Amino acid sequence: MADFPTSRRFLTDIWRALGGAADATDSVAFHTPGALPSAFAVTDLAAGSVAAMGLAIAELTAVAGATIAPLTVDRRLASFWFGTSLRPIGWTAPPAWDPIAGDYLARDGWIRLHTNAPHHRAAALAVLGVPAEKDAVTAAVGTWQADTLEHAVVERGGCAAAMRDLTAWSGHPQGKAVAGEPIVWHDDGDPAEDRWVPAPARPLAGLRVLDLTRVLAGPVATRCLAGFGADVLRIDPLDWDEPGVLPEVTPGKRTARVDLRTQEGRGVLEGLIASCDVLVHGYRPEALGRLGFDAATRRRLRPGLIDVCLDAYGWSGPWRNRRGFDSLVQMSSGIAAEGMRRFGTDRPRPLPVQALDHATGFIMAAAAIRCLTRRVQTGRGSGTRASLARTAALLTSVQTPDSAGPFSPAADQDHACAIEQTGWGPAHRLRPPVEVDGAAMRWDRPAGPLGTADPVWAVSR
Repeated sequence: MADFPTSRRFLTDIWRALGGAADATDSVAFHTPGALPSAFAVTDLAAGSVAAMGLAIAELTAVAGATIAPLTVDRRLASFWFGTSLRPIGWTAPPAWDPIAGDYLARDGWIRLHTNAPHHRAAALAVLGVPAEKDAVTAAVGTWQADTLEHAVVERGGCAAAMRDLTAWSGHPQGKAVAGEPIVWHDDGDPAEDRWVPAPARPLAGLRVLDLTRVLAGPVATRCLAGFGADVLRIDPLDWDEPGVLPEVTPGKRTARVDLRTQEGRGVLEGLIASCDVLVHGYRPEALGRLGFDAATRRRLRPGLIDVCLDAYGWSGPWRNRRGFDSLVQMSSGIAAEGMRRFGTDRPRPLPVQALDHATGFIMAAAAIRCLTRRVQTGRGSGTRASLARTAALLTSVQTPDSAGPFSPAADQDHACAIEQTGWGPAHRLRPPVEVDGAAMRWDRPAGPLGTADPVWAVSR
């Protein structure tokens, strides 16, 4: 069996950042040659991050002293999961992008506008002074310098990123800050008030996971936790929707709506934090604090909490509070520019999948599971943080293999045997990309729309 050294390199780097024992990675086997077409080692990043999550599960099941179970990672399936794991039967998945979202040519270079959220679209259109018409936006962007427009949209509360190359990003204050950060931050927490022990066949059964994340890395992380048995409750605002990704990220979860602008809604959230085991959130650093739930308050409400935080542009530097998404970080960090250069295209060439989101999601899940292992061993909670920009730095630090053939397309045998009855219609779901001996990854609930459950736990104590 081939060793796939680049996949293993990513696993080793991630596992080391998670504080795992170096020899534990020997239990991981990669298989299936090939790669997605990219200027970077996207398939190897997919395989390595998936392996880290699986290894964390295997380690958790061995906390009583057993040998870490062997696990295998299918590089081809891991790559497909970084795109979509779902094949609808008789229906069409909603579009992933708002019509205005995309790359535009400014006077001096390219810029990407991210307009999937209505308020982000409104901010960009207000800065440009045009209606929501693609031609009008194109013409207006062409009158601006890319950096100036980026700054104006961000200041207005929108999301945009001028395209920078790898050299420019490495010299940028934010690029320098991110390069100095760990792949995963870790802080020790307080002693837990109760004890939980994993069940080998369903390692996360009995755990309560509060999901305060939206597109896309955070929901990928909590999907992983649900796949090994956790009771995942996702909370969204009354008016939020992300139809393009919900069929992908909601299997295994219950979803509820809570208005955190009201005292009643904040009271509901307080009760949920006080009674959860793991909190996963993608709010910018100060946002939860403004609602009355800063880090110290969260630890006070739930001693022993596993607190998992996501940020777009990193946890230090001048852009640490900037809104961002995978496609924007690819533009900022040199990935899209390098793809354009390597493939000789006349416009930005991003990764073939939203690999920063997906890899960061699997890394977050691995971090949460490793924190649970520590809690079982020491009785203490933990805080952990990851960012899309730091995952981008990990990806760009590894040279792309010289040659790798393409994968064959997904086929019937790649899907799970049972048809998933999603909230939109029946669908085939890909088989999980990782197999942990004795602990299958599966989802007990089909994917469904937001707001279909009450904000209460399914697992009683």
